[in-house]
Amino acid sequence: MAELTRRTFTTAGAAGLGLLLCTPTANALDRALRLTSTRSVTTTGTTLEQVATGGGTATYSRLSAGPGWPLVVRSDLATPKSGRDDRRQALSSFVQFTDLHITDAESPARFEYLHPFIGSAHRPQEALGTVATSALVERVNSVRQGPFTGRPFDLMVTTGDNTDNHELLELDWFLKVLNGGSVTPNSGDPNAYEGVQSSGNDEYWNPSIPGVGDKYSAKGFPQLPGLLEAAMKTFTAPGLDVPWFCTFGNHDDSIVGSLPAQIPGIDAWYTGRYKVIGKDETTAKKLADAIKSGSGVPVAELFGGSGTIREVTPDARRRPFSTGEFVRAHLDAANTGPGPVGHGFTSANADGQNVYYTFRIAPGITGISLDTTTDAGFADGSIGLAQYSWVESTLKRNSSTYYDFFGRKVTHAVTDELFILFSHHTSDTMTNLLPDSRHLLDPRLNGDAFVALLKRFPNVLAWVNGHTHLNKITPHAGNTPQQGFWEINTASHVDFPQHARIVEVADNADGTLSLFTTLIEAEAPYAVDYDARTPQAFASLYRELSYNDIHTNLGRVGAAEDHNTELLLVNPRS
Repeated sequence: MAELTRRTFTTAGAAGLGLLLCTPTANALDRALRLTSTRSVTTTGTTLEQVATGGGTATYSRLSAGPGWPLVVRSDLATPKSGRDDRRQALSSFVQFTDLHITDAESPARFEYLHPFIGSAHRPQEALGTVATSALVERVNSVRQGPFTGRPFDLMVTTGDNTDNHELLELDWFLKVLNGGSVTPNSGDPNAYEGVQSSGNDEYWNPSIPGVGDKYSAKGFPQLPGLLEAAMKTFTAPGLDVPWFCTFGNHDDSIVGSLPAQIPGIDAWYTGRYKVIGKDETTAKKLADAIKSGSGVPVAELFGGSGTIREVTPDARRRPFSTGEFVRAHLDAANTGPGPVGHGFTSANADGQNVYYTFRIAPGITGISLDTTTDAGFADGSIGLAQYSWVESTLKRNSSTYYDFFGRKVTHAVTDELFILFSHHTSDTMTNLLPDSRHLLDPRLNGDAFVALLKRFPNVLAWVNGHTHLNKITPHAGNTPQQGFWEINTASHVDFPQHARIVEVADNADGTLSLFTTLIEAEAPYAVDYDARTPQAFASLYRELSYNDIHTNLGRVGAAEDHNTELLLVNPRS
């Protein structure tokens, strides 16, 4: 069977435009999609079938269904062998969510006014996030199985930044959206939206106030009277049909994912009545620079001081949660949903000190959920020496063959497991070596050191992560063919392209394994009537607004080899 390889087929980095760089473009895509169809069990409901497509971001664009993205075979770490589709045995099938950023858009403890300098400080779609995430859950429930093996999903893993500003209310919404239940995505005044988008301030898109003269409206953002008020209404989330597991992220850890934790008096800013919605440009730039540098951030000036202040209704539910509270909320029986109890966390994690653990993905495959955050500030992460040593011990315990620190081969009589690791940060964003207050005497190690550790263990298949808000798949080759593994980084569900990823593990019965990765989008139309106020309409607008955000970066979509792929590996157990 002819194979589509990354050498013969690539797409534009701005793949959201649906453009191909190879020629002739239409014929190449058609051939690639036909080949993908012959190799898959089903493409329905995935980006193998269709993909959100716009017309560029210079002016406002509606979205439509563009052609799907075909399978790309990546032979960086192992050579594909013919006939493997007929021999293949499915070992596992699971889904990754990442960077959901469930947001209390009305909270006083935010600094949206910095978005001209820090684009992620404000997003025009963020008030629609809970219902849009529920639509992503609905997509998983409807797809139900891996498109290349047909194996029903074993579970879902979310790789951090589950909340945006580690508020108790955001945590409650996150848990209800994944487990199912009644969700009211509103804080403060139960009858009014009190965030920046109804303020009339020209730094923001005000969908119900015409003539504000903001940059969003200048780009063509529509007027949608009543949108924000309708989006606050209670809806029923169906919840996942499969068990799910949780990994901790920096936005679950600290103020907007960037400031040091445990700032004295910070609770008062979260639960108070004064919300800063604007400052002069000089002050705003100074504050943005301080946040980027991670030092000397004047918190009183950031959330108070001079500037345009909006009085909002105080809400005690906005209080920031501690790491221990985050874990204990998962352990609460009321939040079990489809299970398991704790969603990976156990009573050993309940004090919030060590929030990493192992779990069973499928028979013979162990998942390792890491904590790569540090609460000392900055968005990027690292890993503590104690956790690094725990990972090393865990891998040794079920690896009959591995390599020691000096590269010497070690064998011992143990039961082999295959391993897939999950973290929030990527290998190249684990550069923040500041100490974590939970382990002040524990040295921090960077991503290079962690990659070097994983290369010593042939039983490691993949490291799945988020944080960057982009799609990127990286091969990590080892000293021997057996020592390579794949790093699978997936875009967020808050910024365009708003993806989640299916990962399937299959044994090709020829000395190789295949990891199939398939991107999915929320179950919502690509465009809706602007008068519609249904949950599906909100989810559709969430995607459309993210595509048109003045800070959108279509490079986050990634290239073809970062989308729907077959990642070959040497089978360490052969």
